[in-house]
Amino acid sequence: MMQHSVLIVEDDHDIAGLLQVHLNELNLHVDHVTTGEAALAQLAKQDYQIILLDIMLPTVDGLTLCREIKTKMPEVSVVLLTSKSSEMDRIIGLEMGADDYICKPFSYREFQARIKTQIRHIRLLQQSQAQSMQNSEQPQVLNFGALHIDPFSHEVRFQGEDLPLTATEFDLMVFFAKHPNQVFSRSQLLESVWGYDHSGYEHTVNSHINRLRGKLEKHAKQHVIETVWGVGYKLNAKSLAVTAL
Repeated sequence: MMQHSVLIVEDDHDIAGLLQVHLNELNLHVDHVTTGEAALAQLAKQDYQIILLDIMLPTVDGLTLCREIKTKMPEVSVVLLTSKSSEMDRIIGLEMGADDYICKPFSYREFQARIKTQIRHIRLLQQSQAQSMQNSEQPQVLNFGALHIDPFSHEVRFQGEDLPLTATEFDLMVFFAKHPNQVFSRSQLLESVWGYDHSGYEHTVNSHINRLRGKLEKHAKQHVIETVWGVGYKLNAKSLAVTAL
């Protein structure tokens, strides 16, 4: 199996060294840079599947760098490194497309669990793409009225427009599409889509739901992803002119 590569963008060498130790235990190839400029230069010459990005960087801040990376390489998983006191930065980072965030100080068990979740997303996508290449038939597409999801090519179209979804947004969209009209709590979504259930990370779900809505509903007359107050979220099948199975 291919060894996945991780780029650490962190100006604190002690923290970067600790992260590298935990990543090496997961059999990952790891490189480290200390600035946003160095990160962009490294990304231009080598492919990475995961980027660990400190928000507080010299010259180019992590949030700006996150937005630039996700614009150019939406398939790359970006995990923000933040402090527990910077809740607003975490929310903004998720709104800019980050796939997850890890608070400092962190436990190595939680850190590795979160990285394993990103690896799971990457492997599922790679398996789907490999299956698509081996299958001579037309890849199976999920059709829900105006919504078309191709799990093999990792493409989503809504009302004839391509939606540039991140890996996590895509997984979230597929999960909702497989369970139309079924309501899921934030903890259920964390466990089913992210692969863990950890108290205090509900903003992860909220921010990804908001981003997904923003991309889906530019021309929609009603919410595609609907809030059921006090319970959670569901895919509103009526908004797509389909009947739930």
